[in-house]
Formats: sequence, structure tokens, C-alpha cells
Amino acid sequence: MSLYLRIVRYLRPHAPYFALTVLATLAFAGLDAFTYVLLIPFVRALFVGDRSGLPGDGGESATAEPALMDRLLDATVYRVVDFSGDELQAVQGIILLILLTFALKNAFDFLRAWLVARVEQGVTRDIRNEVYEHLLRLDLAFFGRTRMGQIISRLTHDVEQLRSLVTKELAKLMSSVFEFVVAFGLMLTISWQLTLAAVVVIPGTMGVWGPLVKKLRRGDRRVLDLAGDVNSHIQETLNGIRLVKSSGAEELERDRFRALTGAYFRTFVRTERWRALAGPLTEMLAAVGTVVILWYGARLVVVDEAITGDLFVGFLALSLKLYAPVKYVARFPAVVQPGLIGGERVFEFLDAPTEITDASSARPLGEFRDEIRFDGVDFAYREGEPVLTGIDLVVPRGTVVALVGPSGAGKTTVIDLLGRFYDVTGGAIRVDGVDLRDLQLRSLRDGLGIVSQETVLFHDTVRANIAYGRPDASHEAIQRAAEAANAHGFVSAMPDGYDTVVGERGTELSGGQRQRIAIARALLRDPPILIFDEATSALDTESERLVQDAIERLLEGRTVFVIAHRLSTVQRADQIVVLDAGRIVERGRHDELLSRGGAYHRLHELQFSEAE
Repeated sequence: MSLYLRIVRYLRPHAPYFALTVLATLAFAGLDAFTYVLLIPFVRALFVGDRSGLPGDGGESATAEPALMDRLLDATVYRVVDFSGDELQAVQGIILLILLTFALKNAFDFLRAWLVARVEQGVTRDIRNEVYEHLLRLDLAFFGRTRMGQIISRLTHDVEQLRSLVTKELAKLMSSVFEFVVAFGLMLTISWQLTLAAVVVIPGTMGVWGPLVKKLRRGDRRVLDLAGDVNSHIQETLNGIRLVKSSGAEELERDRFRALTGAYFRTFVRTERWRALAGPLTEMLAAVGTVVILWYGARLVVVDEAITGDLFVGFLALSLKLYAPVKYVARFPAVVQPGLIGGERVFEFLDAPTEITDASSARPLGEFRDEIRFDGVDFAYREGEPVLTGIDLVVPRGTVVALVGPSGAGKTTVIDLLGRFYDVTGGAIRVDGVDLRDLQLRSLRDGLGIVSQETVLFHDTVRANIAYGRPDASHEAIQRAAEAANAHGFVSAMPDGYDTVVGERGTELSGGQRQRIAIARALLRDPPILIFDEATSALDTESERLVQDAIERLLEGRTVFVIAHRLSTVQRADQIVVLDAGRIVERGRHDELLSRGGAYHRLHELQFSEAE
């Protein structure tokens, strides 16, 4: 119940439209039931020869008719339809009244459907916005342990399931309840005995679904989990399509995908089998109820003469209207399971804590003046599995520090800690003596410029990609940054220049061109601290030369961290730090470290001999 109440809270911003939905639903339910009431005067006018007992005729009824139904008809139908003349004229009047009632009912049905759609899409928008904004605030650790396909699945498929529950199914439930109440009330005005006979089967109808709900809940959760796995596989395969093709792994990926879709198919069909089972059972119970009414009603009309035949026809029609909402209300716990499971999965993301946040007393970074200091820094992604241990490092302002070491030594982790994408688990990192955890995240990251091996470009124009993070930058500033990054030449040669769309992940550009766009982006931001993470390791010689030339301009007057194998700046760095197994094993300048014949010397022989 608490889960459902949390879901329903998303209706609050749309309360006026939802209130109108309720009113339209009430009007629809009343008019829908009234169309069945109109069968009573229709049958009375067409098949009852003696109409002297009708209201307004002054005669007395031959049978003891229920006063409440007579009053209802007297206040509505008999005021607008003339029953004193020919039967066919009365029938024509009732037919016109039926047409008018249907027209009004369908008008309210249209209004109800339109309002539901508006609220539905408003709720969908709000939920997606909230989940997306929360995802942007979450830490890198969350994305490291969560498959991207699962994230996309919850933003799309699961939100759709949740949307249906909040609006469509809730509106159906309300409509069913209103229809039941109206039909039940009108049936009571005809015969309380028949009404009791009609509701005898309702408890059985409601109880059919109870044992199935747990099975459906497990099945629906498994279905949504598998849908996320299918999305994840599609995304991973398409992102690595070049590797798939170059490895001849098409059949392998086809078989893996078929296994996933097969599991989804089997689980979905098995779950729907249970959902479909109760439908015929409730239908049979409704049929039993109808048979009871027919048998008992026939006795009341023919033997006991407690009600007239025309009232019995109207009651029978209303009883058929009664069972449809009962069946839906009975099925509701099972019908809403996909939405409830979707809500659980969406709320798992919304409830994921944001661990890297501003302290209440956090202050802006301000101007970087002195140094960056790592004091005994320890870090572990998982408890008991240290990645960095006892890192002590001082980086004066305006110096270049190169981090080298074998793969897995912890070089990139050092940089991630500096950007506070993760928090240290021991020790501290300070900028000008201030702990990073006491600085505002936004100002800290505004002071960093990162150029990595895997350049991130968006499916947008060159201009937008260079100005990412500074959307208000002028064209002149963008062009100056591109010129400094050796990018202006190839950008100008493109069909639309700076307005050329670079394609998904920058596929319209070469590796060197993408890297120079990234450098232009860093230049435009003009940060005091720069980070190069394997920025040229994947480039050919000519592209590397152009990128290195751009980097040389970028280094001027800045504090720089370099993680590299091929960058010539490593040899000219003010300080080279050698990491191994999460510890600093050597530090010094290039010539000094080479002369020691230690870890750096071995790395140099392996990685830089070609450059030498």
C-alpha cells in the first residue's frame, strides 16, 4: 500500500485535471447506467397493454411496483415522453431519449479519455525528469555497478508501466467503482431481493485473483529484469560493433541475444498464462450470477407477481452492467502488478543515495594560488580491496606532473579522486590547504579540464561540442579555441563549418579530429588545472603531432597532470610519479629516474624506446 501511495503522489501537480477526470467519470457512469434504465419504459410502452397505472395517468398500478424506480422515471423519462397516446409514439420518444443519452455519455467518455491522456503524459514527464535529474547527481560508483541498458530500460519501459498504473488503471478502477455503485443503487430501487441474489457470487469473483497475485508479482519482476538485460545486450553489442565484426563474433552475439529474448518470451508467456486463467473463472461466476437472477426473477414475475416484466428486464440489464466493474475490480491487484514492479524498479534508482555532495559549510574554490597536496591518501572501491595506499604527493601551481605505471596501478583513480568523482577512504587531498570535501563540487570541477583517450562528443554540431559547459560562449571565442587546438582548418573545410553535426559519438570525425575538438573544449573553459589521460595513445603519428602541438599551447601557465605512454611531455615533466599496485614506488625527473635503473627505467625501455 505504501508503494502505491507513493506512486499516486505523482498526481498532485495534475490535481485539477484529475478532478475533472473524476467528474467526467461520474457523469459517464451515471449516463451509462441510465441507458439501461430506459429499457423499462421502452418495454412498458411496447409490450404492456394496460398503461393506466403509469405515473401521471391517475390510475392505480395492477402490481406493487417499487416506488423509488417509479419516482426516478417520473422525474425523468415521463416528463419528456408522452405515454398517453399511441405506443409507437412513446417508443419513438424513448428512442430519441436513448440517442441523446448515448451522445452525452460519449461526450463525457471523450472528455474523460482526453483528460486521462493529459494527466498520463504529465505524470510520465515528471517521473522521467525526476529519475534523469537524480541520475545526473549520482556518483560514478553507481554507474560502475549498474549496466547502462538497465538504466535506459527503467527510464523507458518501467516508467511506461508506472504511468499506466498511476493514470490509466486508476481511472479504470474509479470508473468501475462508480459504475458498480450506480448500477447497484438502481437495482435496489427495483428489487432488494433480486439485488441480494445478484451479489451472492461477488465474493467468489473477488477471491479468484488472491492466490495468483504472488505468482504474478514474481513473474512481472522477472519480465522487467529480462527486458533490461535485452536492452543492455543491444547497447553493448552496438557500441562494440567494430569489435564484434573484427572478431567474427556475429553468431556468438546472435546466440546470446536469442537466449535472452527466449528467456523473456518464456517468462512473459508463463506470467500472462496465470493472468489469463482468472478471466474465464470470473466470467463463469458472473454467468452463475446471471442464471440465479433469471431463475429467481422469473419466480418473482410469474409466480409471486412481486415485480412487473418490464422492471425485471431493466434489472437484468443493470445486473449485466454490474458484473463488468466487479470483474475489473477483482482483477485490479493482478493487472497493476507490472506497474507496481515498474514503480519499485524506478524507485530503486530514485532512492539510490548521492554520496558525493557539498558539505553544509562548503565554499567555492576561488583562485588556485599555491599547490595541490595528497596527504596519505587511501582508496578502495570495495572494502578490503585497496586500490591506492599511502599516496603522498605535492604538486606546486604551474608544474607538470606525469603519472606512469603498469595498467591497474591506480593512475586514473588518482585523477578521479582529484575531481572528487569518488571520495578518499583515508587521508585527504587539499587545494591551497583546503580539503576537497570542504569545497563546492561545481566550483572544483569548473577548475578542472580533462582530455581523455576516449573522447566524448555528442550528436550535435562542432560549435555545441566545443562550447559544451559554456553554452554562452561567442563564436569568436569558439573559433580562437579551435585555432589553438589545430582544429579550425578541418572544421572550416566541413560542409557546414562549425554548424556541422559530428554524428553519434563523433563518428563523422577521425580520432585525431575528435581529440582536437576535445582540446578546443578544454581551452575554451580555460581551467587552471588540466588533466590528460592517455590523450594521444590511440592516434597515428601525424594526428599525435597535431594534438601534441595543441597540448603545448594548452599547458602554458597551468598545473597539469599527465597520464601517458607516448606523450613527449612526460620526459619534460617537472615531476614523474611511478605507481605500482596502488603505491608510489618512484618519483623524480626523467633523467634522474632513468639513471636509477628502477621501475621507471624498465617502463621506459618497454614503452618509450620507440620514441627515443
